[in-house]
This record gives sequence, structure tokens and C-alpha cells, in this order.
Amino acid sequence: MEITKTLGEFIIEKQAEYPDATGELTAIFAAIRLASKVVHRDINKAGLADINGAVGTENIQGEQQQKLDVYANEKFKSSLSARGVVCGLASEEEDSYVRFDDRLNVNGKYIVLIDPVDGSSNIDVNVSVGTVFSVYKRVSPVGSPVTDEDFLQKGRHQVAAGYVIYGSSTMLVYSTGNGVHGFTYDPSLGIFCLSHPNMRFPDDGNIYSVNEGNYIHFPTGVKKYIKYCQEECPDTNRPYTSRYIGSLVSDIHRNILKGGIFLYPSSSHYPEGKLRLLYEGNPMAFLAEQAGGRAISDAGQAILDLEPKELHQRTPFFAGSKNMIDKLEDFLAAHREENS
Repeated sequence: MEITKTLGEFIIEKQAEYPDATGELTAIFAAIRLASKVVHRDINKAGLADINGAVGTENIQGEQQQKLDVYANEKFKSSLSARGVVCGLASEEEDSYVRFDDRLNVNGKYIVLIDPVDGSSNIDVNVSVGTVFSVYKRVSPVGSPVTDEDFLQKGRHQVAAGYVIYGSSTMLVYSTGNGVHGFTYDPSLGIFCLSHPNMRFPDDGNIYSVNEGNYIHFPTGVKKYIKYCQEECPDTNRPYTSRYIGSLVSDIHRNILKGGIFLYPSSSHYPEGKLRLLYEGNPMAFLAEQAGGRAISDAGQAILDLEPKELHQRTPFFAGSKNMIDKLEDFLAAHREENS
């Protein structure tokens, strides 16, 4: 791989776009970069190292925790707490948020929300998994302990968001509100190199990503949209291709590059949706909009405008190419009118 620019060099260069930058955000990315390298190393030992399978406990959402979930959570938490710029962290694997009240971090200006390993059960069968992260400025006074309000901010207030995908190669993709950029990890050098500058969703696509095994449980508007995707129509390049990996990071990553739509609606099993708003919905919606796409809930509201009520809040989630989301929105709106 030809080295163009490293992640560290790129972030420092981009600091010039922020007159108030003091280096704290750079330190946060350094922590995420380091922890992702450690997780990358051990994912590539799956089957050799003891990281496969469940640990026998459940997280607060009632889901079986995988060994990799617990391991990665500790690595990201320790890496972020060591930098002295993060005053608190919330994780899908923690019951509540974690306060970094030590002298090093109490004056930190930022909080981080993270899903340490999205799709962790896939590791047992050698399928791509990912890390999702989100960064906000705290709203509580610097020097005081973090509060609920620091974490329950709308997605519009994100300072940065991104994901790491551990697949055929490991990539870190992020945005600070000025486009989306991807960096591929070169394990022989131990560095992330700029490989995908200015990532953009094509306005249209021909891929739809949804767990069709749950079709019978979906709302009518979503069912009708799926049937639309499957109809023969050469003028609109249909039928679309169905591609579903079962890892949010992997499905969104593919659709940014190829063009497509990802659907995780509410269902009779999950009336409020299943994806977590703060750990998955908001960061992925931030990236989608920065990449020229859209992300909405089942009511057609932008994910980034939803008002969080609790730390582990769930939401229906649809994200992808702009024109495909627009068409889905038509189906959702028509169903709401029929039932009004």
C-alpha cells in the first residue's frame, strides 16, 4: 500500500480548520486509534486466542455479552481514560456511564459514547465486525463530575463520530463535521493511512440491507418498501440487490461505497426498534449526513434531531443514499396517512 498521509498527520493538518482547537480532540483520536489496534490484533487471533463465544452474562439490554465485547470495552475505556481529556464514557456494555473523576480527567471537556464491538457474535464465524464511537463536548461545568445531561444530547451536537471496521482489512472512518474520511491500517508499519478521502454516498443505489427473516413483524410501510425494492422495473434499476451482513458497521460501510439503504425498523418484537440511539444511531447518522446521505426514524424525523430520554434508548433506524431514503419516506408517510 502506498503511504499518502497517516491518520495522525491528517488530524493535525485539519486542526487548522478549527481556530479554537487545543489538541484534546487529537488526543481522543489517538486513544481510539491505539485501542483499535489492540482489538484488531486480537480479532485476527480469533480461533487461536480465547475471545470467541459468550462470557455467560447479559448486558443491561438483556443481550448475551460476548468475550470480545467485554475485552474491547476495557481496552477502549482504559485508553481513553489515560489521556486526561475525557471526563466520562458511556458504553453499550456498561449499565451506566463511567465517570473519570481522577485529577487527570476531571477537567476534560469531552465525553465519549461507544459500542466497542458491533456484531460481535460474527467473530465466531470470521465475519466483519466493528467499533462505533461518538464524541460530544460536555454541558456540565468543567471540573465537576459528569451528569446525565452530558450524555443525553441530540446527535446534532456531536463534535465527531466514526467507526472502525475489522474485516479483510481494518479501517478507521471518521468525521468532525467536514466530510468523511477513511484510513486503512497497515499492520506491517502499525499506522493508519489515508485511503478513502471524502467518502460519499451515491445519490442512488441498488442495494437494500435488512433482515428479511423478520419481514412478517415489520410495519406495513416498511413491508411495502421492501416489495418495491424487489419489483422488476428497468427504468429504476430494480429489482435491487439484497445484501445483509448483520453488522451495522459493515452494512453501512458497504452502502457508503456502493450506494444503498440500510433498514432496521421497529417490529412486533421490538416496538421501539432495536438499535441504540446514542451508541449506534447518532454516530452513524452523523456520518451518513456528512457523506451526503440521510438517516431517519420510522416517523420520518432525522435521527440527529431525536431527543434522547435515556442512556440505552432504542430507535428504528434507516440510513443510506439520499434518493433511496426519500422513496422509503414516501412509503412510511403513506402508511401513516392510511392509519390516521
